[in-house]
Amino acid sequence: MMDFEFLISLLGESGSNAFGGLLLGCMFGVFAQRSQFCLRAAVVEFARGAIGKKVAIWLLTFSAAVGGTQILITLGELDITDSRMLASYGSLSGAIVGGLLFGAGMILARGCGSRLLVLAATGNLRALFSGLLFAAVAQASLKGVLAPVRDSIAGAWVLHNDGGLELISFLGWGSYTGIYLGVVCMVIAIFYGIKNKLTPWAWIGSVGVGAMVVGGWWFTYHLSYQTFDPTQVESMTFTGPSADTLMYLLTPDNVALDFDVGLVPGVFLGSFLAAFLSRELKLQGFQEGRSMIRYIVGASFMGMGGMLAGGCAVGAGLTGGSAFSITAWVALASMWAGAALTDAAVDREWKTRKGEVSPVGVKEQPALS
Repeated sequence: MMDFEFLISLLGESGSNAFGGLLLGCMFGVFAQRSQFCLRAAVVEFARGAIGKKVAIWLLTFSAAVGGTQILITLGELDITDSRMLASYGSLSGAIVGGLLFGAGMILARGCGSRLLVLAATGNLRALFSGLLFAAVAQASLKGVLAPVRDSIAGAWVLHNDGGLELISFLGWGSYTGIYLGVVCMVIAIFYGIKNKLTPWAWIGSVGVGAMVVGGWWFTYHLSYQTFDPTQVESMTFTGPSADTLMYLLTPDNVALDFDVGLVPGVFLGSFLAAFLSRELKLQGFQEGRSMIRYIVGASFMGMGGMLAGGCAVGAGLTGGSAFSITAWVALASMWAGAALTDAAVDREWKTRKGEVSPVGVKEQPALS
């Protein structure tokens, strides 16, 4: 087991936890910015009939997160059975409704929570505005005026399982199933990565993002055994941490310093440094006032949806997916469905030529990414 005694003696327990979030978040930001990892872009590409670079990057990230996490669990280096992702109950209604809302929201806001944070660090003011609203609505859904609505939806269909909500055990599959699925997914991802001629940074960055999910699990697990105060075993997610970070900046005495509070500024810093070194910093804003309506609705949907689903595109899609949380996998599928349906309803403009509908006749506003 990794010894964090020196770090704890230097920064304290809460400070060490926040420092881990800051460091891993910084590396996540670098990898995400350089690879242009984005679930929204992958869904749009796939929904429009293509498996291109965006899908290949997402598959590489997902398979790295799943395979790496499951290998550590099998080796006895990680135990996440007590994590929030695998609690004694889960909300299927929250996962479905929240996933659909979040998927629709990331299409309207042109990026999920993590992507907005990465883009905001590069100078995109649309992303900064959307990210702040996303955090505010998430906080309102957790403890504010929207909390009763969230509780009502989440309580409509609750899945109980005293053994936890881990999909592999729930279905009675073997202990190596997670590794096998991760390897199969990685082989498929490599095939499409080669086919689409991904750049070196796309390969490194996409696998790096997945590795940071594994790193988050590993760090918080090992730290939890060396602290007197309870330390939550967790990894990358951005709905709750964005809300916590916003509240920490406004009322620092009322929010505990932890992994989540370190994560968000870490991602911002890493993304900024990566964009600065690659000369990709550029101020961007809204072209017209009317376009703000789209981003306001999208960010609001993601804030509520992320809280209902138990995580964002990274929190449910990568972290929850790597843990094989039942609700996380349901939420991820719902995000894909919500995003694809919203893209079809909002962003596609089918063109008719010679009486035929062209499936490639797509007109889209300039995307954040």
